[in-house]
Parts: sequence; C-alpha cells; structure tokens
Amino acid sequence: MSGFHVTEFARAPSGVSGMQSEEARFKFGIPCLHKLIRRSRFLVFLAVALFAGTAHTAEVDAGTVPDTIKQRLTACTACHGEQGRATNDGYYPRIAGKPAGYLYNQLHNFREGRRRYPMMTYLVDHLSDTYLQEIAQYFADQHPPYPAPQPFDQSSATRERGEILVNKGDPGKKILACIACHGSAMTGVMPATPGLLGLPRDYLVGQIGAWKNGARHAKAPDCMAQVVQRLSAEDIGAVSAWLAAQPVPADAVAVAPTSVKLPLACGSVPN
Repeated sequence: MSGFHVTEFARAPSGVSGMQSEEARFKFGIPCLHKLIRRSRFLVFLAVALFAGTAHTAEVDAGTVPDTIKQRLTACTACHGEQGRATNDGYYPRIAGKPAGYLYNQLHNFREGRRRYPMMTYLVDHLSDTYLQEIAQYFADQHPPYPAPQPFDQSSATRERGEILVNKGDPGKKILACIACHGSAMTGVMPATPGLLGLPRDYLVGQIGAWKNGARHAKAPDCMAQVVQRLSAEDIGAVSAWLAAQPVPADAVAVAPTSVKLPLACGSVPN
C-alpha cells in the first residue's frame, strides 16, 4: 500500500453526497461498515452468550454449552480473535494482555457513549460495571503470541517522521512523544495505559483519527485528544505505520505506574 494516506482508511461510503473533500472523508471514523452490516445478525446471536452472565433464569443445557466466562465471551472473540489475539481483519484490535484498567475503561466508554461503534455499544449497553470488570480481567490475563510486525512500505521520510514523533515528539508543534505516556518500550503502563505495539496500522489510523475528529473521547481531562489535535493527517499516517512495523518485545508487559510520570493530567488514569 505504497503512498498510504490516513484518509484512505477513513473514506466515506460511495454515493454519499457532500463527502468528497479529504476533511469530510476523514470524519468517517468507523471503517468497514459493510463488514459490520454483514456480521450484525451473527453478532446479535452471539450477544446471547455475553448476556448469559446476567440472565440467571436462562435455560442452558450444561452438558453441551458450559457456562464459563470463555463461552460467554464468544461474542467478543468473534471479532477480536481467540483469546483476544486479533485476526487478520486489520481493524479489530488485539485486546489480550492489555491492562485490565484500560480494557474496563474502554468498555465503560462504549457503554457511556464516549466511544462510538454500534455493535460494541449494543453488546455492553446493559452490562453492569462488575461484569465489565470481569470481562476486562479475563482478556488482561490472556497472553497468546503476537503476530509478526507489518511491513513498512512507506517512504524513508515517513519512516523518519513516525519514529521521531513516537520517541521524541515535536517540540515546535508542542506534540508530546508517544513514549512519554505509553512507556519507553511502548508496552503500556499499569493500570490503564495500553501498549502501542502489535496493533494493525489501519486500527491505529482509525482510532487516532477518531480522536482527531471528535468521534472518540475518554474521561475528562482527555489527554489523548489534547495530543492528537496537534497531529496532521500525515503525522497520523506516519506514527501508525511506524508503530505497526515494530516487533513486540518478548517480555511485552505493561510497566509499573512509577515508571512513567505523565506529562498531562489524564482522566482515565487514576491519581
């Protein structure tokens, strides 16, 4: 995908009037809408498994369908892959091994409308905080192998820009380095800051773009939104491509909270 641009992933559906400008296309923070439509009936069926945790009166044949957290979360692994390891889809992220606090925050954000993805909202809309915590802890405890990094097929200038933004930021534009919050190895920080490695480029572009256009939010003060607003579309593409091309360390675990002093107040990270 030589010459990849951030707007190529966030392109508006064909036939939508008034959506021809690059800025307008960028506002479509939910790609793969056609896939969502194809999967919707399947996922509605799978949602029964997820809701089973709160529907104690459901009649279940324990001999054929064991009532385990793994079975209930079939609705999650349908998109996020076995154990939450992700699939080759290129958009749905790996959730295995992420800090439980981060995963809980995201489930809560979907439920409360700070993140927008219709099927995720549908799945978690009626789930309790306790059940969301149980889901988050389950996937945090999973540690399947990471996939090989994606090849970097951009220009050398794009590679250099991405690496600089991740490791040094851009003081001239008041852009903080990614490692300032996500850790020097970019494997995340306990209890609520995710690692940035092992994620598809398209997913990274889509999520950073969603923050840029206001489709994604976090609990105030939203530190990611503050950082991302200073990034250009080219910056987003460079950072995403560079991160996706990096190998994941063998000991890829989130570091202790004392390892990183956050440069910004962040509502999703406990004091």
